[in-house]
Amino acid sequence: MAAENALYTILMEKIKQDALVLPTLPEVALKVRQAADDPDINLSYMGDIIGQDPALSLGMIKVANSALLGRSVKVEGVSQAVTRIGLRQIKSIATAMALEQVFVSNNDVVSMYMKKSWQKTINIASVAISLMSLYLKKNKHSPLSLDTLTLASLVHNIGVLPILTEAEQHPDIFANPTFLQQAIVKLSGKIGGTITREWGFSEELTLSAESWSDLAILPKEVHYLDFIRAGAIYHNIFKNESTQEVLLNSYVKKGILSDVDFMKTDDFTAMCSDVKSMFT
Repeated sequence: MAAENALYTILMEKIKQDALVLPTLPEVALKVRQAADDPDINLSYMGDIIGQDPALSLGMIKVANSALLGRSVKVEGVSQAVTRIGLRQIKSIATAMALEQVFVSNNDVVSMYMKKSWQKTINIASVAISLMSLYLKKNKHSPLSLDTLTLASLVHNIGVLPILTEAEQHPDIFANPTFLQQAIVKLSGKIGGTITREWGFSEELTLSAESWSDLAILPKEVHYLDFIRAGAIYHNIFKNESTQEVLLNSYVKKGILSDVDFMKTDDFTAMCSDVKSMFT
């Protein structure tokens, strides 16, 4: 356990000293967020900003043409996509789409772990987004928004990045993934909260990154955490069956699920697959 303890000690010390190297938000996401906060911004200028990044442009077109927006006529360009999505949603969705650029490393082993982490994030986000889109159809006056949930679900696991980067200095950590996983379980939430605060995200988004796996925090009202945790159940991140049962029953009571087996249906699986295609 020496390697795990060394990694844990180093990370804790750097957190205390505010010396942990945090990932930076992709430049295009910063530009979009700054532009969206400008009261004089227009759709044309926003389209120009997004159009500077080919990957983001493609992602926004995918979102605009997704089943979530329920439009049969497909858009083919960024300007049309921005118009369809709307300025209010662009800030969160563009940021979410750019996040994949953060999960990269020049180290082959670290890169492999980051790709796995991003894939896990997408899997959970696809379930969360699917559930919320269904929930909002039945609860049109809910204060929750799909674009906020999209971003929240895609930053919920952001705290793993500095851990993986630091673990690069300890090759034996990667030789025994159990060590690495234990460090992630212990620290990723705290680090995730630090990152999202550094990025200037809202407290709702910070809570998602900081507390999604902390089941001592159980919101009484329907919350973004509920949808992210449902995604974690779907993909067996929460492995304890009694924990799964308690959470699923609470989501039925809140109206997020029609019954505890809803996420096992073929229709829901197909919907998750459609949503996931936006990010792949």
